This record gives sequence, C-alpha cells and structure tokens, in this order.
Amino acid sequence: MRHRAALFLYSLDYITYVSLWLVHTLLYLCINCLINHTPYSQSTKCADGKHATVVIMCTMFVCFTLFHSRRVFISNLQKEIEKQTGYRSSRKRRSEAQYDYEVYHSLEEVDMKPNIYLPISHSPLLSNLLHPQGKQKTSLRVLSLNYTVPHVSFPRPRAFTHRDSFKIHFPASFPVPQIQSWMFMMNTTHPNLVDVFSVGKSYEGRPLYVLQLGKKRRLQKKAVWIDCGVHAREWIGPAFCQWFVKEAINSYQYDSVMTRLLNQLNFYIMPVFNVDGYRFSWITDRFWRKTRSKNHKFHCRGVDANRNWKVKWCDEGASSHPCDDTYCGPFPESEPEVKAVAKFLRKHKKRVEAYISIHAYAQMLLYPYSYKYESAAHNAVTALYSAYGVKYRYGPASTTLYVSSGSSIDWAYRNGIPYAFAFELRDTGYFGFLLPESLIKPTCTETMRAVKAIASGVLKKCKTDREKFPYI
Repeated sequence: MRHRAALFLYSLDYITYVSLWLVHTLLYLCINCLINHTPYSQSTKCADGKHATVVIMCTMFVCFTLFHSRRVFISNLQKEIEKQTGYRSSRKRRSEAQYDYEVYHSLEEVDMKPNIYLPISHSPLLSNLLHPQGKQKTSLRVLSLNYTVPHVSFPRPRAFTHRDSFKIHFPASFPVPQIQSWMFMMNTTHPNLVDVFSVGKSYEGRPLYVLQLGKKRRLQKKAVWIDCGVHAREWIGPAFCQWFVKEAINSYQYDSVMTRLLNQLNFYIMPVFNVDGYRFSWITDRFWRKTRSKNHKFHCRGVDANRNWKVKWCDEGASSHPCDDTYCGPFPESEPEVKAVAKFLRKHKKRVEAYISIHAYAQMLLYPYSYKYESAAHNAVTALYSAYGVKYRYGPASTTLYVSSGSSIDWAYRNGIPYAFAFELRDTGYFGFLLPESLIKPTCTETMRAVKAIASGVLKKCKTDREKFPYI
C-alpha cells in the first residue's frame, strides 16, 4: 500500500493545494485544484470543472506522514509570515518561548491571512519517498495555516435527531441542536433548580438560550453570569458550561459549598454565546472565530464578539478591517448576540455580582486593570491548581495576555458589575483549540473549582454588604 501511495503522489507533476484549516480536506486531493474552507462533502470541484475523487489509500498515508513528521511544518511561523508579507507585528507580546499560543494569535493582526508555501523537502521522510533521485516536482501549498496539527482525532458532524437530546454523555463537545435540547431536558428533569429562557436572537435568527440555575425562592437573589462559546472555535467553553450545570445539579444537597451557592445565588449560564459561529465551526470551518454577520462592502463575514462591546470600542487591540479575526464591527453592539446579552445585564445589573467569560487557550485568569481583583483571582487559581496541579497565570488582561478593547470583562466592570473575569482554559499551545476529549473532564473539573471559589467570594461579599447596609 505504501509503495502504491508513493507512486501515485510521485505522479503529481502539478502543485497540489491543501487547506489545513480543515484537516479533512487532505482527503480531497486533485491535480491543479484549490481546496480551502471546504464543507464536509464527498467531492471537491477542480479548476477544470471535474470533481476530485476521494483517494483514501494515498491520503491516509499523507495524513500519517504530515501528522507524524513535524518537520513538514515551519517551526517559527511568525518569522516566515513577516518574511513573505513584509508585515511586522507591533503588538506587545508575551514570551514566545513560553507560549506556542502566540504563533496562532499573531495571525489575528494580518489583514488577510497569507499563503505559506512549504516544499516537500521540509520533511526528509516525504522528500525521500516522493523524490528518491533528488527531483523536486511536488510541493504543498498550505492556505491560511496557523496551527500545527497535533496527534488528535477530529469529530465528524452527523445528522441530529430528537433522540440525541437524551444521549448526552459527558465529557465531550456537542453541536448546537444537542446543547439546546439538553438545556430543555435539564429544565424538565430539574424544574426546582433550572429555568430556560431566551435573551434574543442571533444574526441568523437562532434563539440565544440561557439557563437560570439556583434554588427557586420568592426573594430575588444575587446572581453570577457565565458565558461560553464567545469565539466559535473554542469548543472547550460550551463543554465547560454544560459540565458546570451537570455537576452543580448532581452535587446539590451532597456538596455543602454547592448547596449553599445554589440556595443563595442564581447562576445565569449561557453555553453558546456565538451560536451562529459555533454551528459554522462544526459544519464548515473548525477554526472559525467570529460571528456570522454579513458586511455590505466586503465578502468577509463576522465580527469578533469580544471586541464589539461599548467600552473603548475599536481602540488598541482591535481591528477595523472586516476580514480580520479581531474586527470590532461597524459600531458598538452591532452584533445581535452582544446587544442582547448587554441589554440583559444592564437590566439586572443590581443583582449580577459577577461576570465570568470562558475562553481558550493559554491557562490564564484575566480581569480588568484593578488591584481589587487580585485576591479573588489568587484564590480561584489556587483552587484550580488543587485538582491536578495545573498552573494558571492571573492578572490584568492588558498585561497578562495582550491589550484589547471592546471586551466583555471591561464592559462589565465599567457597568458596575463588581467582579469580572475571563478564563483562558487549557492548554498553552500543544493542542490549542483542538483539545482532545481525554482532557475535557480534567479541564472542566479544575475550572469548576475555580468558579466555585469566585462564587463563594461573591457570596461572602454579599453577606458583608448586608451587614454593613441592611437596606440592600
């Protein structure tokens, strides 16, 4: 099989174009064919109008070779980009030696993601196999490559049926229909603790569902808001929001801390903030980040939902170009998703004591530039570390991660919510956005401890405030 695969690939005298945005596009090889951001399908149209045949035998061998011979990838992607485009980054960064995360996020600054040409000679294994006599005829053109694909399997979307709503098995990541059906199932099976409501609709008309989690009481309780899935490709976010709800319900009346939290606080949980983008990341582009709103002047779609809030909008750390991943939008709260959540939080800001947004990746706990957060962040990171010994950095977002504007935690802080945090969950770059299922449970477990620590701090502050100000 390997010999036949080599002969087939050796016969390609033209350039083969492959997109590693979607790893499955390696299955669609075609002579003189461009494959980029291809939906899951069974064929790809070539330049000559014909359809590419799925060459399973050969492409399996190519996949194996690419994924197991790391030298086929450029080791320092940022330098290669700067050399080919002449564009040099001006953003202040953290140490690249410590975070592979930098390589990926550096591409957010480039107006149009560059094409990077990788000759087969980058991999001695491929080079010797394809060109045993030193002939260099074939090369791979990698479109929009900004991530080194690790050893990990990729889930393939399938048709969703109503029965699937009762087949949620944690820990895992799930598509939008299953998550939403699961939310209603939680309400049906635990009506004393869970309510479901919508705060609005997305750009494409999908409901923006939120779970209210907490023991129902007549008196209004203070609340904690948690949203996940602001950036579509960060699948660990929605997985955590579901995990939090499941664990909170299961441990209620058994875990004294969780029982106290649910009795005295409400949690507003939004598992999928960017519902359109998240769906798109499952069906079409695994690495999609933004919303899916249309732009009348450009073909590029979407806005960065974490640059669209009405606070220092489109300032440093955001882009005004619609094709950038950090595009701030045409105006603040231009995105229906952002506007709906902001409206809800404004309406309930007297009761919402904490805002928590779940992102990935970097292993950090971020907050607005205020020293009053340091103690709470330290307690949360310590609680997180106690689970598996995973270290998180914590500090103001602008100095710990990078400068950004129009972010949700800055908006929450500016609008009077006492505590505002953004988690950047596992890892620091080895798997990145492609965190395997085996790491979902430990990631959610440790993050759960951190969120419980923050909520306990909120509850303690509320009690202190009531003692000082009985009329609150």
